[in-house]
Amino acid sequence: MFKKAVITSGPTIEPIDPVRYISNRSSGKTGYYIATEALKRNLDEVVFITGPTRLLPIGCRCIEIETALEMRSRVMEHVTDADIIIMAAAVSDYRAKRMLTQKIKKDAEEMQLELIKNPDILLEVGKQKRKNQLLVGFAAETSHIFVNAKRKMTEKNLDLLVLNHISESNPAFDVDTNLVYFMTPLNIEELPVLRKNEIAVKLWDKIVETWTAKTGKES
Repeated sequence: MFKKAVITSGPTIEPIDPVRYISNRSSGKTGYYIATEALKRNLDEVVFITGPTRLLPIGCRCIEIETALEMRSRVMEHVTDADIIIMAAAVSDYRAKRMLTQKIKKDAEEMQLELIKNPDILLEVGKQKRKNQLLVGFAAETSHIFVNAKRKMTEKNLDLLVLNHISESNPAFDVDTNLVYFMTPLNIEELPVLRKNEIAVKLWDKIVETWTAKTGKES
């Protein structure tokens, strides 16, 4: 039986100067609903690690962060003894190489911003995953969606992947509905367009199914 879940959510923000930053369109709604549904499943502990968002589920151990480096630090503190790890956060791939201490003035017609790659938290967690842990990742793809998603599943050592198909008709981010696929190493399940709280319920049902198949134990 699984007892502890770690769930990441929301965006990260990567400072450029004291007033500007790099981020993305994640609202944190998906992670919030996943955590809310986890509480209904009677787990002993739900650790919710989130970037800047107003959505904090009551009843979880909520840890608020801003940057990808902060996210990595807090995730690594909690994944070792977790049974279920759900990495729903939209972590920025890059950060500014140098965060300026003074606001950049609008003087030049052009400006260059040098970026460096952030650590791949999901990859790191996948490498240290134990046999009795279940790792769930997320992917947001606009083209060659299944090829890219399958590659991510293999590279990150995932048990289950939630694939968001991003298109004009399905922006996915900062909306209340979404079109997703549940992917395991053996199959792909297409869901209809659903509200994100409904997706969370179906995701937890899929987690229970995958956990039972993997461990031979009921949740």
